[in-house]
Amino acid sequence: MTQFKVMLDWYTNPGHAPLVLAQELGLFKKHGLDVELIAPADPSVPPKLAAAERVDIAISYQPQLHLQIDQGLPLVRIGTLVATPLNVVVVRADSDIQSIADLKGKRVGYSVGGVEEVLLSTMLQHSGLTLDDITLTNVNFSLTPSLLTRKVDAVTGAFRNFELAQMAQEGVKGRAFYIEEEGVPTYDELIFVANSDSYERKQAQYAGFLAAVGEATAWIINHPDQGWEMFRDSDPALDTELNKEAWYATLPRFALRPAALDAGRYRDFEDFLFERGMIKKRQSLSHLAVDVNAP
Repeated sequence: MTQFKVMLDWYTNPGHAPLVLAQELGLFKKHGLDVELIAPADPSVPPKLAAAERVDIAISYQPQLHLQIDQGLPLVRIGTLVATPLNVVVVRADSDIQSIADLKGKRVGYSVGGVEEVLLSTMLQHSGLTLDDITLTNVNFSLTPSLLTRKVDAVTGAFRNFELAQMAQEGVKGRAFYIEEEGVPTYDELIFVANSDSYERKQAQYAGFLAAVGEATAWIINHPDQGWEMFRDSDPALDTELNKEAWYATLPRFALRPAALDAGRYRDFEDFLFERGMIKKRQSLSHLAVDVNAP
């Protein structure tokens, strides 16, 4: 049995369901892996620990991966957990903002700079605006509270499977604008990354890990209600109404074939960032992402 450390991108939530269920169903052990799932104290740390081989795998985000490789981190994408963007711009449904064009002159809250601003800028350009037409406000991680208290008119970087449900629980309906419908190339939201230098040495273990995740995902799709109960019972802290709503909102977005690689998606996003000056040079596909089942 090989010891295997996997660092999550954030505290355990329904986006990690296939990993938690693979653990609960004994699927990792079936593939010869004794997996430890670790939540980070700081969400910026997981890719750095994977790059330093302090953990075997980290969960990260495709847009961040392109930037981190450009900055010299020895990382590579080995699999996909959530295969669609989750990122959305959210406004209150009772506001006068019916489209991205209506953001002109409005205050937009964000939590993380860099990629967020590029994505928002692209959405604005798609509607004939620029960042100069809005007021950006750093609200840290208080995206939903800032909208509820009308501190801002919109937030960017919200997750469509979480923030909308959180607002509804507070009695406020939200309206979402999906970034892939507003000029941003589709990308993988949550991915598995590993140290690129040790990839060949650990390729067999990575393949086993992703096979277990794929089997757990298929089981969840077949048994969504039983899956929720098993996920909830794995940790008392997970038993919240918000997590239950997010569970069902997240299910359709999991990668059914976690090891499969959509090469065009990684090339397109690399081009997108390069053309906007976010990365210094274009990397070849093999430097960004691999198919662990390739011979």
